[in-house]
Amino acid sequence: MFLARNSRAVSRTLNLVYVRGLSSGAFNFDTYVAKNEPMPTYAPGTKERQLLEDKIKSYDGKVRDIPIVIGDEEIRTKDVHSQVCPFDHHRKIATFSYATKDIVNKGIANSLAARKAWERTPLEKRAEIFARAAELMATKYRYDLLATTMLGQAKNIWQAEIDAAAELIDFLRFNVQFARELTKYQPLSPSPEETNTVRYRGVEGFWAAVTPFNFTAIGGHLPAAPALMGNVSLWKPSDTAMLSNYTVYEIYREAGLPAGVINFIPADGPVFGDTVTASPDLAGINFTGSVGTFRRLWKQVGQNLDNYKGYPRLIGECGGKNMHFVHPTAKIDQVFLGAIQSGFEYSGQKCSALSRMYIPESLWPEVKENMKRIHKQIVVGTPLHGETFVSAVIDDKAFARCKSYLDHAKKSPDLKIVAGGNCDDSKGYFIEPTIVESHNPKEKILKEEIFGPIVTVYVYPDQKYRETAELAAETSPYALTGAIYADDPNAIEELSDIFLDSAGNFYINDKSTGSVVGQQPFGGTRLSGTNDKAGGPYYLLKFVSPQSIKTRNVPKTTWKYPSMEDSPSDFKVDKQAFPHVK
Repeated sequence: MFLARNSRAVSRTLNLVYVRGLSSGAFNFDTYVAKNEPMPTYAPGTKERQLLEDKIKSYDGKVRDIPIVIGDEEIRTKDVHSQVCPFDHHRKIATFSYATKDIVNKGIANSLAARKAWERTPLEKRAEIFARAAELMATKYRYDLLATTMLGQAKNIWQAEIDAAAELIDFLRFNVQFARELTKYQPLSPSPEETNTVRYRGVEGFWAAVTPFNFTAIGGHLPAAPALMGNVSLWKPSDTAMLSNYTVYEIYREAGLPAGVINFIPADGPVFGDTVTASPDLAGINFTGSVGTFRRLWKQVGQNLDNYKGYPRLIGECGGKNMHFVHPTAKIDQVFLGAIQSGFEYSGQKCSALSRMYIPESLWPEVKENMKRIHKQIVVGTPLHGETFVSAVIDDKAFARCKSYLDHAKKSPDLKIVAGGNCDDSKGYFIEPTIVESHNPKEKILKEEIFGPIVTVYVYPDQKYRETAELAAETSPYALTGAIYADDPNAIEELSDIFLDSAGNFYINDKSTGSVVGQQPFGGTRLSGTNDKAGGPYYLLKFVSPQSIKTRNVPKTTWKYPSMEDSPSDFKVDKQAFPHVK
């Protein structure tokens, strides 16, 4: 489309190793060690490239009819919707129906009925199911996961691989290891007269998992993490990730997940939210999405607090306005390469994507020319072509939001478009990668989340880097990811301190995207969320309700304490004041 030059997109390469958890046959929970899933290159001519292309072709002309699934029952309603390819919105790939309030309540009842048997299933047996699911994803269904993510969410090959395959597999495998390590702890029993233990229970009630479009891995992870720890989940997938998410759900069932542990319930957002928050059995909400939706759910939980059997737990990840701050000592090539990747990969639709950059006057001319040079090489188009780096944004709403910021940039006297600025939704929802320069550090385009391939640059005087950094740290209401580029150790220390509270994931001389499960647990603060750090060990504690148990081994022989034995006369009871006490 826009920039049809033959160039290969700059890609992220991970130096990862992996030992297959089930390769030796029987699953051994006690010795299971997770390693990051290796990623094939998908270079032209490779076996994996051919297998992927063949799989994509197998979806040609097919429209998957996706049901609501409660227990073993498939349900369909008259409220039917379609999922289309964002890069070709005339092509339908799936149909699905919305659950009514009654159906959501039926899902709640079904999950609660399944809870007792599932919670009492030993952790190692639950873990084995999810380890098996990871193995199926790595082998039998890898290319289905990639193909459905590419078609439905417009991810190019590499972005689909690092998400729908590698990250989802990593989530499942590392959660198995983390679950074992977390539940190893038992309290002290210093006396032989008693034994102290902790039982790691699931949380009473059900979890509601509300998942986003932009990561198939997050879609699969949000209902699975609580399930691993003995909980039951209602999974509300995103309308624009329906095909890939249902593929994940089918893999869970094939791996042995019992009916009702995770119920798959497409629904209108408010209908689902209103219904689950009204239930007295709500155990918690595991959410990734917009600030507005999360706030609405939180308010509903607060309003219904008197109706609940317990206090629901809330986990939220809500996006960001992520920043690269460049110090005058930064290495220029790292600055512009990181900006291109972080700002434009997956059309800027990662929660961690670069959206604003602060750069000194001395470096901007060279950085700008290099970004413009690479910008001319970026291929924008269908994600099904290997050379594509940027494809369409997810839907018409995302397109309209991005277009409104492009229109604003063209009209504002404080803004100048350096590269890009075009858009076209005639076939797909295409937003050209755009670089904007702002002369006003408080311009709204530097504050508000856009969630598209638009990067705004503020150029500051070199000698004012500290003042600018302090301003940047407080400009956005979000605090998800941030990066600094500097070669001066003192500057790194100073900037790291300034940005201490403004990023949950912080990068030094690297871009703001690309967290890896087990390596950089992910989450942010402020309006970015509750910072529970998915991909790390403590995340799973949200889904556990520990029970402390004390067992007496030696029977008691007296009710008296040692301090109550005969004491000196001056401590005797005043019998005149207390005649009834002997």
